[in-house]
Amino acid sequence: MVEAVQFVDTEESILELSELGLDPVRIDYADADSPILKIKTLEGLMIATKGDYIIKGVQGEFYPCKPDVFAETYEEAEYLNILDSI
Repeated sequence: MVEAVQFVDTEESILELSELGLDPVRIDYADADSPILKIKTLEGLMIATKGDYIIKGVQGEFYPCKPDVFAETYEEAEYLNILDSI
């Protein structure tokens, strides 16, 4: 199971990325029509474009994933709050 946030360049998305643990959230606006998210990964600096998913791996690492690959690889899991069942 992994945690992921889709990068869509909105305040909400940026806040979700920050809450996921991506720090800093670095967006490059050199091309205002196509901002890119720069992510420091275990393999070095990687780039995510709008629509890409940012995945937090099991060891706290981050990496981008294209939406089509994400959809084929992962499925949404329901969040179960164990305290709700007590």
